[in-house]
Amino acid sequence: MDILDTDAYDRRQRRNTSCVLFVCLLPFFATAALYFYLWIPESAPSLLAAGVKSAPVLSLALMVLSYNGGTSLLGVAGGLLLSAGGDSCLIWPGLFLHGMGCFALAHLLYSLSFLSSRYTPHSYPSSGVYILYLLQWGITGAAYVYLLPFLQKSPEPNVFVPAVGAYAFLIVVMATLGARTRRPLVMLGGLVFMASDLTLALQHFKVIESLEYGRHIVMATYYLAQLLIAVGDVKATLAEESSEFSKWKRS
Repeated sequence: MDILDTDAYDRRQRRNTSCVLFVCLLPFFATAALYFYLWIPESAPSLLAAGVKSAPVLSLALMVLSYNGGTSLLGVAGGLLLSAGGDSCLIWPGLFLHGMGCFALAHLLYSLSFLSSRYTPHSYPSSGVYILYLLQWGITGAAYVYLLPFLQKSPEPNVFVPAVGAYAFLIVVMATLGARTRRPLVMLGGLVFMASDLTLALQHFKVIESLEYGRHIVMATYYLAQLLIAVGDVKATLAEESSEFSKWKRS
């Protein structure tokens, strides 16, 4: 009977946690909807535009902080705050490089978080995971080589060629470590982030003509990636706490 009671308690806890998590995500959905509703033109950079664009990611950072505490400032919460800074920088075309630097640091913090004990896999990766690693690195390498001639034609090739290369390295490391965790939300978040940034790079460096809904695609996939990573991080913390509680109950 004790085991049945414990199982029922665990199910109630998971259900209650999911409800609370959904409520915590309401500010993200509201601010993301506001961003797409206002759809401030790229030709009108302002502090208001920066605030509207960064608000969804800031709400995710606050949610992660509320669950994981201040230590997450050196992990996913810190990465989300840096991403919000990058969002603000990209409002002004002249701050594109600064924005890329913010996102690069964000990927570094995500990577450090994915290496923490909360994400340590309890089994060896399958062959499918190794194939995913190869695909991630292969696609990233091929994309950089494809972008290289266009980077060399950019206004500052001596800056953008190494900067984009370093950024590509950091994002693929982040996505690889996300796949290493074998947590579906985190794995998918890393992949979607890569797709979003590739779409942005192809348009920004004039590899392709700006798509009619190109900005919609970039921002929708970007917000989705951040949502998946943030929720994945919270769930990793909750799973760790649940595991420790179960061990305590058995002792």
